[in-house]
Amino acid sequence: MSFLAALQRHMETLSKLQGLESEIQQLASKVESSIRNGGKVIFMGNGGSAADSQHLAAEFVVRYKKERPTLAAIALTTDTSILTAHSNDYSFDTVFSRQVEALSRPEDIVIGLSTSGNSANVIDALKVAKEIGCYTYAWTGETGGELLHVADTTLRIPSTETARIQEAHMVVGHWLCEAMDERFSS
Repeated sequence: MSFLAALQRHMETLSKLQGLESEIQQLASKVESSIRNGGKVIFMGNGGSAADSQHLAAEFVVRYKKERPTLAAIALTTDTSILTAHSNDYSFDTVFSRQVEALSRPEDIVIGLSTSGNSANVIDALKVAKEIGCYTYAWTGETGGELLHVADTTLRIPSTETARIQEAHMVVGHWLCEAMDERFSS
């Protein structure tokens, strides 16, 4: 397969994001409202989605492009002691829900990234977040998987190819960071 063929698939997926504009705008409004009301954004995912979660939390806390106040965000994938202790003592399926239980409050937004929409630990964590009263988002691929039936809102990337879904998640995530820069810079 050539690089140009892969690039073409990437561009096709990203062009389909135009159809999600209203959902993405709603996401930005919900995140802004949460932060203005003293809440935070909690990100989680596995593998590449874990890395994306950490990346986005860092952009919120540090900055994206503009100088602005810090924005409260955390990735549940960064503390190796919690991840390994919980997975060893309990189960990997509940590694995020335990953290959500400890760290989240009703004014928070909890975002679970799962390309398949079927990651058991993300599903369990969003269920717990909803019980606490948080607004929940699932960022998934085309079908939404089980998360489609769990999250308050599911942002379904119109692709079934993992790499394309992850790339689109980061395009949305970076735009969200840019939107927060605009809304919170002085």
